Amino acid sequence: MQDSGELRPRNATIMASIRRLLKRSRKNWFVALLFDFVVIVGTALVLSVAIKAFLIRSFYIPSGSMLDTLQINDRIIVNVSAPELFALERGDVVVFRDPGGWLGAIPTVEKPFIQEASDFVLGTFGITAPDSAEHLVKRVIGLPGDTVECREGDDRIFINGVAIDEPYLAPGSIPSEMKFKVTVPEDSYWVMGDNRQNSTDSRYHQDLPSGGFVNKEYVVGRAILVSWPVENWIFLENFSETFKDVPKP
Repeated sequence: MQDSGELRPRNATIMASIRRLLKRSRKNWFVALLFDFVVIVGTALVLSVAIKAFLIRSFYIPSGSMLDTLQINDRIIVNVSAPELFALERGDVVVFRDPGGWLGAIPTVEKPFIQEASDFVLGTFGITAPDSAEHLVKRVIGLPGDTVECREGDDRIFINGVAIDEPYLAPGSIPSEMKFKVTVPEDSYWVMGDNRQNSTDSRYHQDLPSGGFVNKEYVVGRAILVSWPVENWIFLENFSETFKDVPKP
């Protein structure tokens, strides 16, 4: 009986130790789980920012200058590694910042703080594109060194003396009602909208310091697909057949 009396305190001590160990283990388990969650989320956010900065971005289309290829409010995915890593080609659809004077004054719209914060966060991770209205979307027609022109008596576009047939133009759109002849400078591009009679593109900015050209420093990237709405989903090709007979400048 004395032995059993001595065992009870010992058993109680052991059980108390076990309970403390389990409590500490549960606490450590929760801390470990919380740490893993923070690391996973943090890594995902860093990767998201890196993808936006170095691979792709999302933009929406604010105007009808690229109809019917791009509809107003379409959302597009842009490869931002072009033209630094992947050279642009004739026919590519590009997103670029205003080279100076193309957009004019952009009206400032007051937004509620919550919307401003949401735009900042979602824009940082490339989910939305709150700065889309500060960019333009056009098709590359002339590369550095190209001579691009529209001649008197002929509405077609000529590149290095060869007329091109442009299947991407909006139905009923004339290649160009404005006559011009330019030679594209080094590291620059001549761009035009697919909806030619409703696109204030390179043709209409020849009197600006840029001469109507878009220097590659302003190019954000090449649009590769329409991602939203689903019914407009399409890969954006550059119609290489259109330019296959154009000689090098």
